[in-house]
Amino acid sequence: MRLITIFLLLLLLWSVEPRRGLQSKAVERGARGRVRGRGRAGVTRRQTQECKEYVEGGEKFLDCQDRQLTSVMQDWPKDIHHLLLARNKIQVLRDNMFAKFTKLKSLDLQQNIISVVEDNAFSGLSQLTTLLLQHNRLKTASEEILLPLPRLTYLRLFHNPWSCRCPLDNLVRTLQVPSNRNLGNYAKCAEPFSLKGQKLKKLTVDLCEADMSLENREKPRPGHPPSKVKPEAVSICTYKDSKLLDCSNKDLTHVPPELPPEIVKINLSKNGIKHLRPKQFLLSKDLKLLNLSSNNLQQIDTAAFAGLLYLRELDLSNNNLHYFQYGVLEDLYFLRKLVLGNNPWICDYNIHYLIYWLKHHPDVRYTGLTCSEPPEFRGWQVADYVKTYNGECPVDKYPEGNDTGQGAEGGSENEAQEVMRETSVGQILPQPLREKEPNTFEIIRLS
Repeated sequence: MRLITIFLLLLLLWSVEPRRGLQSKAVERGARGRVRGRGRAGVTRRQTQECKEYVEGGEKFLDCQDRQLTSVMQDWPKDIHHLLLARNKIQVLRDNMFAKFTKLKSLDLQQNIISVVEDNAFSGLSQLTTLLLQHNRLKTASEEILLPLPRLTYLRLFHNPWSCRCPLDNLVRTLQVPSNRNLGNYAKCAEPFSLKGQKLKKLTVDLCEADMSLENREKPRPGHPPSKVKPEAVSICTYKDSKLLDCSNKDLTHVPPELPPEIVKINLSKNGIKHLRPKQFLLSKDLKLLNLSSNNLQQIDTAAFAGLLYLRELDLSNNNLHYFQYGVLEDLYFLRKLVLGNNPWICDYNIHYLIYWLKHHPDVRYTGLTCSEPPEFRGWQVADYVKTYNGECPVDKYPEGNDTGQGAEGGSENEAQEVMRETSVGQILPQPLREKEPNTFEIIRLS
């Protein structure tokens, strides 16, 4: 009887065990599912936690750059002073989007894809002093976006395709108020064509009136097909042949925008261009000759010649250039002729970049590089001035004797004589330093 009972209990246990196995597997799957679920639910938390929060100078920073964010998160701390949101995927700045960050002093939104800023997007940011919106897709905005920002000091808007039409007029007028000198600097119109490239801060036209006149001008007359608007360079300048664009003596004050890309030579001489800004010749990649002589040029920005890889000849004579900023010539890999005459070159430390570049490009033939200032170096070749930059100051009299011993750097006798070239004011370069003869002593024996 006992054997039968034990046998029945074993059968009963055997039949129950598989169910427990199934249940344990289900529980395990459920546990795994919950773990995965926590992982999914924690993604947002981890993403927000990836924003680096730190304190510097007693102020809190939240660095959320490069996070693929499309908006701000509700669980971010409210007491931050600086919010870094550069290089994300934000498209629209909604009303009250930053309202809870009442202590915010700077907001970096550059390099997103922002195309719309609603009027109350910055509501509540009464302490904000710096707003960075450059490198986005903004075409227009209302001046009302600035009303909640009484302390705003720095506003960056450049590298946006601004449409300089009537809806932008009020914002432009706000940016041009003299007290707003650091708001919107360098932002430029992308359209219409007549205003393309002009800075918002320097627009002098009423955009609404310009809009109306443009519409009337472009409206086709009955029986006449609409005329195509020619690029400014084509309408002002003339083609001498299929590859030469002659823009000389046209009273130009700036390089015409959208130069035809197919030109090989362009003559911009005898105009009133005073300033070459970056990338003004970027579309003319096949340009081989560029004449900018007789323009009263005073400043050439770094990257002004960007894209001119195949330029062979550059004429900058008869201008008002004192020196080149560092990097101005770095894009001109195949330049072979550089005309620099009749410029008031100032021989001080700033001129060294030009000589340094020419030294490392020996194939470039150049002319006209003569010191104009200061008076003690007037008439010298700039290269000679740079050679003696670390030497002694010029003296008023010729050194005694004709000793042309080698200098401290071991130059030859001919080099030493070359260094002693006479200047226009009767002064000469100092002789190379000579080693001092050892002092001789006479020993007197006292009796």
